[in-house]
Amino acid sequence: MAGNDWINSYLEAILDVGPGLDDAKSSLLLRERGRFSPTRYFVDNVIGFDETDLHRSWVKAQATRSPQERNTRLENMCWRIWNLARQKKQLESEEANRAAKRRMEREKGRRLAVADMSEDLSEGEKGETVGDVSAHGESHRGRLPRMSSLDAMEAWANQQKGKKLYIVLISLHGLIRGENMELGRDSDTGGQVKYVVELARALASMPGVYRVDLLTRQVACPEVDSSYGEPIEMLCSHNPDDMTDEIGESSGAYIIRIPFGPREKYIDKELLWPHIPEFVDGALSHVIQMSKVLGEQLNSGHPVWPVAIHGHYADAGDSAARLSGALNVPMLFTGHSLGRDKLEQLLRQGRLTKDEINATYKIMRRIEAEESSLDSSEVVITSTRQEIDEQWRLYDGFDPVLEKKLRARIRRNVSCYGRFMPRMVVIPPGMEFNHIVPHDGDMDSETEGGEEHQPSPDPPIWTEIMRFFTNPRKPMILALARPDPKKNLTTLVKAFGECRPLRELANLTLIMGNRDNIDEMSSTSASMLLSIIKMIDKYDLYGQVAYPKHHKQSEVADIYRLAAKTKGVFINPAFIEPFGLTLIEAAAHGLPMVATKNGGPVDIHRVLDNGLLIDPHDQQSIADALLKLVADKQLWAKCRANGLRNIHLFSWKEHCKTYLSRIASCKPRHPGWLKNDNDDDDDENSESDSPSDSLRDMQDISLNLKFSIGSEDQKNKLENVVLSHSKNVVKNLQKTVSGDKTEQPKFPAIRRRTHVFVIAIDADDIGSLFENVQKIFEAVENEKNDGSIGFILATSLQMAQIHSFLVSNGVNPSVFDAFICNSGADLYYSSSHSEDNPFVFDLYYHSHIEYRWGGEGLRKTLVKWAASIVDKTAANKNEEHVVTEDEEVSTNYCYAFNIHKPGLVPPVKELRKLMRIQALRCHVIYCQNGKKINVIPVSASRSQALRYLYLRWGMDLSKVVVFVGESGDTDYEGFLGGVHKSVVLKGIGGGTTNQLHANRVYPLSDVTPTESTNIIHTPEEFSPADIRASLGKLGVLKA
Repeated sequence: MAGNDWINSYLEAILDVGPGLDDAKSSLLLRERGRFSPTRYFVDNVIGFDETDLHRSWVKAQATRSPQERNTRLENMCWRIWNLARQKKQLESEEANRAAKRRMEREKGRRLAVADMSEDLSEGEKGETVGDVSAHGESHRGRLPRMSSLDAMEAWANQQKGKKLYIVLISLHGLIRGENMELGRDSDTGGQVKYVVELARALASMPGVYRVDLLTRQVACPEVDSSYGEPIEMLCSHNPDDMTDEIGESSGAYIIRIPFGPREKYIDKELLWPHIPEFVDGALSHVIQMSKVLGEQLNSGHPVWPVAIHGHYADAGDSAARLSGALNVPMLFTGHSLGRDKLEQLLRQGRLTKDEINATYKIMRRIEAEESSLDSSEVVITSTRQEIDEQWRLYDGFDPVLEKKLRARIRRNVSCYGRFMPRMVVIPPGMEFNHIVPHDGDMDSETEGGEEHQPSPDPPIWTEIMRFFTNPRKPMILALARPDPKKNLTTLVKAFGECRPLRELANLTLIMGNRDNIDEMSSTSASMLLSIIKMIDKYDLYGQVAYPKHHKQSEVADIYRLAAKTKGVFINPAFIEPFGLTLIEAAAHGLPMVATKNGGPVDIHRVLDNGLLIDPHDQQSIADALLKLVADKQLWAKCRANGLRNIHLFSWKEHCKTYLSRIASCKPRHPGWLKNDNDDDDDENSESDSPSDSLRDMQDISLNLKFSIGSEDQKNKLENVVLSHSKNVVKNLQKTVSGDKTEQPKFPAIRRRTHVFVIAIDADDIGSLFENVQKIFEAVENEKNDGSIGFILATSLQMAQIHSFLVSNGVNPSVFDAFICNSGADLYYSSSHSEDNPFVFDLYYHSHIEYRWGGEGLRKTLVKWAASIVDKTAANKNEEHVVTEDEEVSTNYCYAFNIHKPGLVPPVKELRKLMRIQALRCHVIYCQNGKKINVIPVSASRSQALRYLYLRWGMDLSKVVVFVGESGDTDYEGFLGGVHKSVVLKGIGGGTTNQLHANRVYPLSDVTPTESTNIIHTPEEFSPADIRASLGKLGVLKA
């Protein structure tokens, strides 16, 4: 660290002593205090890992007059230095171990995946990995597509005409509004807010895009402006020349604010996780309603579903994954900043343990949300190639090498055996350049002109900067960054100070944020600023370096203009720059650039070709590049011209053109029961009383039915029953057409219920499950009899098991309107037309959840995994298998496995991780108290099935009551949030099922909405009266 070079000799001497100092050999000061060492305690338990104020402590020690106090201070510092060095070595070792473990897991998963894919690799698959560059340092594949002229842009626009696209963007945290954005108000209201608002505006102005909705949180509380409480805000275009003919009643860009989370309270993003399901339910309601509205306006009454749902940041990515799964439409994702990268940085700093980091940032929940986003996304949009190569590759769900192999197989039309990888696409953020006019003059031309053309007065910030310079007409080297060690400004000042030709030719301007008093700055910023000031003094740079204390955000453009006016250069010397938006801003004002070769500037330079790249650790490289541009006027002019000519490639129009082309490459998806627009059968599709739904369902079931109920005779008997039922429905419908007024069969009955009770109790066995079901029935006996309440059973059991138990216990299956079976992989409705097999299978549900289902390739991988889990202490080979496939229970969309020794099975997070590493996208659920594993499609779950029923049949989720135990299967958390109400039955699942949640990726408390008024707990050993009382408190029934 700058200013701490003197520490090295201390470190070497102290580390030679060993792991600690012996009390008997310590100083008199320490011995006089007895065995307890306040200094050691202070170092080990209080200060943590923080070296930012060491130099300040050294200065204070040097200035102390008392020899005794000075010795005490110096001894304290020695302890601190020793502790820092010890922690650094430990952290380096831990980081190396983590990297080695991740590399081994990745290589093993890649080998297994490749081994499962039977064909040999093609030459294309053996080639360079994603992100590889040529020997000349360029990757032609990474170049941005260029729109060479206005004619080409217009030709592209004409191709888009006639499309009526509906796009949904999601950005949950922070305060979002269209005008007067409060950027910097808090850590959640930053650059992402500006990005998503401008993206929504820009997309809505593109040809073929009819409507863009930006979904965010509604915040109505006194501490923020009332505009954030408005449910809808239209985003007006700032550019009157935007190319769009899509003007209609509901067209344009809108901010849609969905109420979720604590009412009248603005909370940090880390506290939003428990309320994500509530947002998804609200967003689902809005999208369904808007799709119907757009359908009436544009599509002859057929719904216009979103062409894509785009999540921004981890919380919105998790929301988009659930929403796209519920609607069966494509998903896009942009991480903005990534949790694994942040976790690595925080662990490297050593100030906090992993548990402390998670408690503060909910980092593990964030990482799991990003992994889920990878599972569900068609396209992941990044700003730079560095984000892909250095950050996304840390995730289990993305492997650049395996992604390239899978992509090659897809191009050759060769099976990937159920493996999928999202497409990583680099699309730099857009900018609006219409208001920018590059300065063509210079400092000497400003006074020229007659009285009729008086020059406009200089902006105040120019005077503020130029007062530092002895010769303000020299070219200005401009750096704009906060005083942070990562920005590497000290190396820039040192390079400038030690290069005499550069000092003679140019001035240096450092715009380092705003400050009033250095002592009031953070320790890190103050230390950096003091180091820079000392360097200015050391190299006697007075009159050559400017570092103003204040500037406004609106004055940044004027600063760029001043640098361009002096024929200066913009520099970004950061050690790593994720993107480099300031480089684009500078280029738009006609400034050539010198930038770090690490990160986003490489992509920017490849496109703009307007400067030089440097090694930020090489001081001489920085000085040489700056001197070359300042001294060579022809090179300067060429770089300026290149930047101005190519800058449109970073415009919002160019961004949106690439963005829309990526959406067009996604396979269109929409709810499966919706036919094409020419099908007359769909005219009544969305109506709650449409008999055509029942007819189509029965017809499709008669054509394609998979039912696992015992013997082959039972299966054949059931098929005959369903075929007979289908014929009866057809006859009844034909009678209606010919004038018969007989009431038609409609199903499911949940369409007609006032409330729907979902029983999702994960009990020890099926017998105890139905004991609690009977208690619920008794609690609402009257309402059950009059039909105002319907019931849905949501369970990990198979339909055959449920049917067998119902029959053996004399329970009429028709008391349930629907059955969500196999942890959400299958959906059945009850029917009164057959006593033997009174169930109807929803075939469309499978087409709704089959996205990225690995099928037989996934099953084979799971079987191999199960065979690898053995008990080495078993007495014989027959007993050593811990996990075995349950072929009788498995279905096409649920692979079931029996667990014989739960204590020897890895936790669910390890199996999920293994599948992700091998690019297999699925939802792994440990159920039935750890005795069973169900593996189902990634977009399927019991809670998602409820959203399907809302979408399919209009079941009002706010009228749903879910009954759960204190714990349950590993998908238990899905029922804890949302607009539905929940009754937690105490005493159920509080014991053995907790073992399933003991080794979670993140604590269950991170996603439990403890303050929600929609959740209520019954007493221990509850009775039917207690259940009814709980329902009364929820406002569902009268107690």
